[in-house]
Amino acid sequence: MTENRSAAQQAIGDITPKLADLTDEVLFGDVWERDGLSPRDRSLVTVTALIALYRSEQLGFHLKLALDNGLSKDELSEAITHLAFYAGWPNAMGAAAQLKAVLADAA
Repeated sequence: MTENRSAAQQAIGDITPKLADLTDEVLFGDVWERDGLSPRDRSLVTVTALIALYRSEQLGFHLKLALDNGLSKDELSEAITHLAFYAGWPNAMGAAAQLKAVLADAA
């Protein structure tokens, strides 16, 4: 029954169950729940880091989460444009394509 399984459990729980558990319990259960930053700000930091480091595998998930956490399409678009000059044009172009796909899926 996948409805009760987290995204991490569904994606990797069968192959790396401990990594899925750490993702759920430590990363999202502890780090993301700390009071120092809002979920919105954590999403902006995470999306920015993923774009800058060209970690496109995780970017789509975090773009969706960023929208759920209150970032707007315009804010994400602006962050991507800004990063083109600091993290590289190919990184920004790839991120723009992923944001476009995420927004199309949400429509």
